[in-house]
Amino acid sequence: MSQMQHDRPKDRPWLFRTYAGHSTAAASNALYRSNLAKGQTGLSVAFDLPTQTGYDSDHELARGEVGKVGVPICHLGDMRMLFDQIPLDQMNTSMTINATAPWLLALYIAVAEEQGADVSQLQGTVQNDLIKEYLSRGTYICPPEPSLRMITDVAAYTREHLPKWNPMNVCSYHLQEAGATPEQELSFALATATAVLDDLKGKVSKEDFPAMVGRISFFVNAGIRFVTEMCKMRAFVELWDEICRDRYGVEDPKFRRFRYGVQVNSLGLTEQQPENNVYRILIEMLAVTLSKKARARAVQLPAWNEALGLPRPWDQQWSLRMQQILAFETDLLEYEDLFEGNPAVDAKVAALKEGARAELAQIDSMGGAVGAIDYMKSRLVEANAERIAGIEGGETVVVGVNKYEAGEPSPLTSGEDSIMTVDPEVEADQIGRLNDWRAGRDAAAVKQALADLNEAAITGANVMPASIACAKAGVTTGEWADVVRAAFGQYRGPTGVSPNPSNRTEGLDDLREMVDAVSDKLGRRLKFIMGKPGLDGHSNGAEQIAARARDCGMDITYEGIRLTPDEIIAAVKRDDAHVVGLSILSGSHIPLISDFMEKMRENGLGHVPVVAGGIIPEDDAERLRAMGIARVYTPKDFELNTIMRDIIQLADPERIAAE
Repeated sequence: MSQMQHDRPKDRPWLFRTYAGHSTAAASNALYRSNLAKGQTGLSVAFDLPTQTGYDSDHELARGEVGKVGVPICHLGDMRMLFDQIPLDQMNTSMTINATAPWLLALYIAVAEEQGADVSQLQGTVQNDLIKEYLSRGTYICPPEPSLRMITDVAAYTREHLPKWNPMNVCSYHLQEAGATPEQELSFALATATAVLDDLKGKVSKEDFPAMVGRISFFVNAGIRFVTEMCKMRAFVELWDEICRDRYGVEDPKFRRFRYGVQVNSLGLTEQQPENNVYRILIEMLAVTLSKKARARAVQLPAWNEALGLPRPWDQQWSLRMQQILAFETDLLEYEDLFEGNPAVDAKVAALKEGARAELAQIDSMGGAVGAIDYMKSRLVEANAERIAGIEGGETVVVGVNKYEAGEPSPLTSGEDSIMTVDPEVEADQIGRLNDWRAGRDAAAVKQALADLNEAAITGANVMPASIACAKAGVTTGEWADVVRAAFGQYRGPTGVSPNPSNRTEGLDDLREMVDAVSDKLGRRLKFIMGKPGLDGHSNGAEQIAARARDCGMDITYEGIRLTPDEIIAAVKRDDAHVVGLSILSGSHIPLISDFMEKMRENGLGHVPVVAGGIIPEDDAERLRAMGIARVYTPKDFELNTIMRDIIQLADPERIAAE
């Protein structure tokens, strides 16, 4: 044993988590229990899009989305099944849930009580960060002000009843996925945290407030530039300490700690040579583990093949083993901070802090994060455009994508079961159990519980007690959210895509000339409609396609996320579109696009070319082409100008006449 090990005990490792959930509560429960048996030390629950956006599995908007990107939870019975034989009083559970966070926490509390747990001992986190949903992920329901109120309702309730629970996980992860620079990730996340704490001050006593500040946690991203990312984490630690001390007067250093969990970057995972992603994930993990001063409290890693589809249990196990090898086989946890006093690190941290403070001052001048949502969204779209342009132009090297592209075919991606798929029968099974649940409950108790929830929402009372009563009465996710929608209204977030062309037109001269020529033949400006059908809120790709089409000189319409096929078709008719683009990243492309193409033909629009993009396996791409989709794009199609050329050619009346 080394002298270092004699001198001081090893640090405890971070929590090992795997972000997981799919198909049904029963299947997800089996996966959780299997992962825990493999050495995972905390749960990280992924919910499907209907659950995240407050719809039951049989709602029109849920079609094709049930169980795809997470587990469907419609009622207390589903939550019971999800945590069957998992003692919640011994678990640390992270739930990636935002708009419906009060509801999912209410269901979790109700199940814990049924298990006989002491609710005051429950440990875990609800993400509960709506501001980043408006900016990057799109699972919001209500406008910002009532959403902020529900965030702080959860915080105030947990202070009194679940003192070990983290009521909010300020999530900068998706900001980086949307293209944020490190300075933007720092400032936008910290601005969100201050908006919540400013509102929370009115809901807890002055004596309790410092401890509530100490319960705010963060969920961050770590990209491939791991020195910068490690410095970013040190900057987060120092800026948060400064804000807690100077803005909120928190004296106890324990309550000023920057406590964060992390999933490393999924944006940089490549469809080409996907085995390279294993190295990327490992290097990114080092950014949040090497520096003791800024080490993550919990780490979850994506699987190497997530750019191809849903990872299998083996793929998730491989990522879990990566964490365990670093924690238990290396000597990392035997040392103090490795970077303290390093001049290069100190200089980079200082520069990041300076850039973040400048952004924070700009956001503060707009009234804080809620008032600056449009500004922050537009900044993210611009930053992402610059990131993509760097990859397209070769200034940013991505191995296997724009450099060293020649390689051997991967044996890991061959075979029928190389990617996990969700059985289409899952949706019917879930709906059948939902109908049985509705038939077996006390209708009068449900009606009264929903009336009490509505009363709490309208009067300004904390929504948590009424939500827990709803959970116990048998209310469904859609019923809970319908009350919230009726009381607070719905919201459409900004797209960040201005109708005015940007200054970023370098290298687009040929494409602009092609657009002009085709527009002359058409007798009006080439009209391109970009649509996002279904509940998928990951809009980065759609935004960049719309922005590049605009900069090429097309007349574009992009109305944002969560549109029904009928709403997109209405826009096609209204604007007499020449080409339509559809973007779906949730895996629901087959049912949604099939429905869309059928309705296009019914409306006499079968002649309008349609292109589609998403995480689409080749077998599915063939099916889409057989439905009449003109072009299918996946993450490997990173050259936007090639896509633009396709769109222009599809609109060319001479091509159409030749066909």
